[in-house]
Amino acid sequence: MSRRCRVVQWSTGNVGRNAIAGIDARPDLELAGVWVSDPAKVGKDAGELAGLGCTLGVAATGDADELLALRPDCVVYTAMADDRIPEALEDLQRILRAGVNVVSSSPVFLQFPEGVVPKEVSDPVRAAAAEGGASLWVNGIDPGFANDWLPLTLTGISERIDEVRCLEILDYSTYDNHKVVFDIMGFGAPLDEVPMLLQPGVLTLAWGSVVRQLAAGLETELDGVEEHYERLPAPEKFEISSGTIERGTAAALRFEVRGMRAGRPVCVLEHVTRLRPDLGPDWPQPAGQGCYRVHVTGEPNYTLDLRLLGGDGDHNTAGLKATAMRLVNAVPAVVEAPAGLLTGLDLPLITGRGLVR
Repeated sequence: MSRRCRVVQWSTGNVGRNAIAGIDARPDLELAGVWVSDPAKVGKDAGELAGLGCTLGVAATGDADELLALRPDCVVYTAMADDRIPEALEDLQRILRAGVNVVSSSPVFLQFPEGVVPKEVSDPVRAAAAEGGASLWVNGIDPGFANDWLPLTLTGISERIDEVRCLEILDYSTYDNHKVVFDIMGFGAPLDEVPMLLQPGVLTLAWGSVVRQLAAGLETELDGVEEHYERLPAPEKFEISSGTIERGTAAALRFEVRGMRAGRPVCVLEHVTRLRPDLGPDWPQPAGQGCYRVHVTGEPNYTLDLRLLGGDGDHNTAGLKATAMRLVNAVPAVVEAPAGLLTGLDLPLITGRGLVR
C-alpha cells in the first residue's frame, strides 16, 4: 500500500496506550483520532495519554460520531469487553456499518467464532461488515499470535501430529488490572467461590476459538471441546500490583481448553498463571520471566518457547505491547482484505514492515 492509512485509536487503557505508540512508530500509518470513555481524558493529547513524553497533535474525544465522520481507514479497537460483550459487539457493528475497517483485541471469540458462539451472535457482525463494505479482525498475543500463527507455522515441519499444545506461562503479579485479576480471574477470592472466568462454558467462550482455529488450520474435525482447571491458595498474605492477596485465597490458576478427537485431546490451550514464582512448583515453568510455549507431539516432537521481556524489564509490559502491535501491524493487510469477518487463516504474512531503525 503506497498511501498512509488513517487510523483511529479506540480507548487508551493498558493495550490502547501501546497501540498509540505503535501507530506513531509505523511510517505507513497516521493517527487521525482517539476515542476515550473517561471525560477527564477528553481534550488531552494522544502522546500524553500514551506516556510518550511528546505531543502528537491529536486530541482525544468521547464523541464516536465525530471520529467516524473523519472516514478513517481503520479503527484499532482495544476497549475492555470481558464484562461488556453486548456493548462491544454494538460498537464494532456501528464502526463497520460506517464503512470503517477494524482490528480489535476483543471480544475474543470473534477470532474464530465457528463452533464457539451461535450464529445469532456472529451473524450481525458479518451483516454490518457487508453493509459497510469493511473488515473486522480480532486478535492479539493470546488469544492470537501465540496460539494461531506461531503453532501453525511450527506444524509446517511435522511428519505426523498427535497433539498441538499452546501454553501461556506467566506471573501476573505485575499486571496492574484489578478487574481482570480479581473480578474476572478470581485471584484473592476464597477457593470455594467460582469466579466469572471459571463458570461453565466461559473458558470455551474465551479460548474455544483457539482450538477451533488450530483444528481448521490443520484440516481436522473436532468431536468437541472440554474444560479443566485447578487452583492453589496463597501460603501467606502478600501484595501484587493490583491489590492484596490474603492467606488461603486463590493465588495460582492452571486451566486447559481441550479440542477432542476420537476420545483424546489434539488441540489444547493451557494457561499456567501464578502470582508468585514459588507457587505450583510441579506445574510447567516458564522460560525466562514468562513465556508462550508450543508443544507439537508427533514425529518429530517440537517445543518452542517465545520469551517475553519489555524494555522496562517486565514481561507483562511485553505482553501488552505484543497484543497492541499484533493489531497495529495488521492494519494495512486488513484494510486491503475483502469485506467481512476475518480470521488469522485469511491474512497474508504480517511483518514489522518499516520498523527497522
